[in-house]
Amino acid sequence: MSSPVHAMLKSLISIDKSLSTSIYIQIAQQMINAIQRGYLPEGTVLPGTRKFSALFSINRNTAVAVYEELASQGWVAILANKGTFVLMPEKKTVAIKGTLQSLENLNAYPKTAGFPFQSSFHLASTEEFSIQKYVINDGKPDLRLHPIHQFSRWYSASMKRASLISKWNQTQDQSDTTFSKQLCNYLNATRGFHIKPNNIVSTRSTEMSLYIVSQLLIQKNDVVLVGELSHYKSNMIFQQAGANLKTIPVDAYGIDVDFIEKNFTKKSIRCVYVCAHRQYPTAVTLTAERRLQLLQLAKAYQFAIIEDDFDYDFQLDGSAMVPMASADGQGVVIYLGRLGQSFFPSFQIGFVVAPENIINEAKNYLQILDKQGDLIQKQILTELIEEGEIHRLIKKNITVYKQRRDYLCACLHKHFKAYATWQVPAGGLAVWLCFVPSISLIQLAEKAKNNNLFLPKTILFQDKNTCAIRFGFGHLNETEIEDVVTLLKQSFEEVLQ
Repeated sequence: MSSPVHAMLKSLISIDKSLSTSIYIQIAQQMINAIQRGYLPEGTVLPGTRKFSALFSINRNTAVAVYEELASQGWVAILANKGTFVLMPEKKTVAIKGTLQSLENLNAYPKTAGFPFQSSFHLASTEEFSIQKYVINDGKPDLRLHPIHQFSRWYSASMKRASLISKWNQTQDQSDTTFSKQLCNYLNATRGFHIKPNNIVSTRSTEMSLYIVSQLLIQKNDVVLVGELSHYKSNMIFQQAGANLKTIPVDAYGIDVDFIEKNFTKKSIRCVYVCAHRQYPTAVTLTAERRLQLLQLAKAYQFAIIEDDFDYDFQLDGSAMVPMASADGQGVVIYLGRLGQSFFPSFQIGFVVAPENIINEAKNYLQILDKQGDLIQKQILTELIEEGEIHRLIKKNITVYKQRRDYLCACLHKHFKAYATWQVPAGGLAVWLCFVPSISLIQLAEKAKNNNLFLPKTILFQDKNTCAIRFGFGHLNETEIEDVVTLLKQSFEEVLQ
């Protein structure tokens, strides 16, 4: 008769060769699971490696690797000329035996919770995945331009600094002092601010910044004004905070401030969300006249302005218009921005600039969400600012992105002159492409997918007055831009047929 241990192992262990996990690791993990649950009690004699390999039709070296892995973790003892015995490592928690589960379900975990909870409609994922060769995004930078080897040296140098350990053991305020000072210096020089470290807090991203700000400002049913075409992520964050979103018309001069004054009363608005530098998704700039008008209205109507300057660094022509926050003498503007967009995503940060009392409250939220942050990242960014390296990298990348923008517009003129309108953006990494005549953008996306081009739904904007896409070009080189525009034209013509 077969040994009961052999039969037990056969029922407990299954091998899936399609997984990326090594076979010996798969087997070892399942045996550990069985030992923890008591199906292989302490003292059980396991079969020899030859018998074990025959039992599962695996190489004997794999069986040896299984036992060595178990021994290295203390789950078995391998005694020469005696065999391999199950051990029970010192228990640090109370063992719970799955006595009601069948053996074949030992490696499964429940897919659904056994208790009710509140799911969030507003936070439903917008992520889409594709196998197409080309993708048009909403204006992300090209990771291939990131100086990998140079940053590897900087990262390694930061890791080796003796001061790193002491920073990890300090409070947030202490460890952030040098970085905050350098970040203030950088923003004062590039954006016309006059801020100090107590006016700024850094976060992992602009989305985290906006989430914290929305928790500070918004209570249920507070009115938040956004452009009639606005960023889906910001809308999700506001709605999750309980905001009552109202839309403002957007024209060639930015959001219509007169509309606010004509349609809302004093103290009826909690805040206005605006991308003054480049409105998302249309990329139009809010004029100086409207900026001043909005600042005055915010003071009179007692609402906050959230100014999201998500791509300030990508000014391709002329000089960037300084933020509204730089002219705010009344404390009505909360400014959100990013630093390091010319770098790999792990080196990018978000930040909030606001009056000191707002920053103090924001730091209280940050203590819960991300108390310490990435100290190595901050150390590197501090040195890049101090040494002026960040300016060099931004300038170098802007030259590349400007060439790509011009090439994209030339390709659009060649292929879409009769079918679309667009403006050459002075900055940013996306073109607002409006189709004439109006077509079904869902059909366009389907045709494009068949032509090896992926158009995510988040770049499609269609209503009775709009038929446009936000055509991000930053991640594409000139050869790829030519291919993408050609495939888009082919897909567009298929929709027209």
